[in-house]
Amino acid sequence: MSGDVPAGDSSVSAPEGSPQAASDRQAPTARRSSSGLTVALLVALLPVWLVIGLWLGGHPNDLPTFLRNAFEADRQTEVTAEALEDISRSYYRKLSKSELVSASIAGAVASLQDPFSHYLTPAEFHEFAVPSHFSGVGVEVAPRPVGLAIVRVFEPSPAERAGLKTGETIVAVNGRSLKGIPEQTARNLIVGPPGTKVMLTLQAGHARRTVGVVRAVISSPEVASEMRTVDGRKLAVVRLAGFTEGVHAEVDTAVAKALDNGARGIVFDLRQNGGGLVNEARLVASIFLPKGVIVTMRSRTLPTQTISAAGGAIPSSVPMVVLVDRGTASAAEIVTGALQDHHRATVVGTHTFGKGVFQELQPLSNGGALDITVGEYFTPNGRNLGGGGVKEGAGIKPEVPVSAQQIDTNAGLEVALHTLVSKLK
Repeated sequence: MSGDVPAGDSSVSAPEGSPQAASDRQAPTARRSSSGLTVALLVALLPVWLVIGLWLGGHPNDLPTFLRNAFEADRQTEVTAEALEDISRSYYRKLSKSELVSASIAGAVASLQDPFSHYLTPAEFHEFAVPSHFSGVGVEVAPRPVGLAIVRVFEPSPAERAGLKTGETIVAVNGRSLKGIPEQTARNLIVGPPGTKVMLTLQAGHARRTVGVVRAVISSPEVASEMRTVDGRKLAVVRLAGFTEGVHAEVDTAVAKALDNGARGIVFDLRQNGGGLVNEARLVASIFLPKGVIVTMRSRTLPTQTISAAGGAIPSSVPMVVLVDRGTASAAEIVTGALQDHHRATVVGTHTFGKGVFQELQPLSNGGALDITVGEYFTPNGRNLGGGGVKEGAGIKPEVPVSAQQIDTNAGLEVALHTLVSKLK
């Protein structure tokens, strides 16, 4: 009777001896046997897989490509971490992990032997992002055997108020001759605490004079302009120091103001301009070029990009000269090359730096950043101005050459101005 059968006994489902009853009784036994066999098989195979794993660990080349790459990358990461841990633990003086990480990244970048690629520590990256200020007199200089030639006088600045002129050479600071002194040492003699006075001995030709200048905190302007009159014609000189964010608007304003004031032509001064942002180069070139290719950029990992003029240029009937020197590089060479290839401007000066590659700034999680070479650029005519890869090349060859001794003096600017006058109809 059903009341005498324990709950869950399979014999209640069907009379004993029926096919269904036999099945219901055997099913739990089969499941238990299958589970036991699986566990036993896994236990038996574990030593085999262990041996295979150890063997493959010592023979990663026998792994499939995707597994081999993952295995080797993981192994290299472990080795790097192991080495840094050992140095941190065992070195004779204490080193922080952050110091070691920064040093290892810097070492990896240095191994590229690329003068244009750099690792910026968190402090350096912060400084990189902050507008430049320094305490000095407000001049831009270039090295000369006897001292520092004044290439530019900032407006306003202590140098401007003291009457320093472009083309003069600083030959002594506080009575100390600069002849034969390294450039950076000479520069360091000029800068100092704000409010202090420095005595500068200036030479122009055979004439010398000594001027006292009170140092101040200087904010380096990127764009400067002036009007000059040559052979009775008004000309504009627009100088650009670097291609920083938004600088195209300043150049556009300076050019428009010069034309409104009656300028018949423009000298675009890119001497000692080390470059900057490629997009700013495009927008600055577009002030003078109504259409056409500005630059083509090719990379191993990025798609080829051809950058063209944005439109809104000044009339092409306004003649132009671009003034360059050995310090004209990168984005400055992109603009110069585009204006030259499109026959929009005459290039005056020395050959430019010769940089044919571009970099990308990649912030890192530690607050630092990688500024590394990611590709090459080419002028509209297909020229790469570098020497192949990251080597210096011939740069841009000017149509009107100026000697290296004169290019960064007032004489260099005078050649550019007279070249511009000759282009006027």
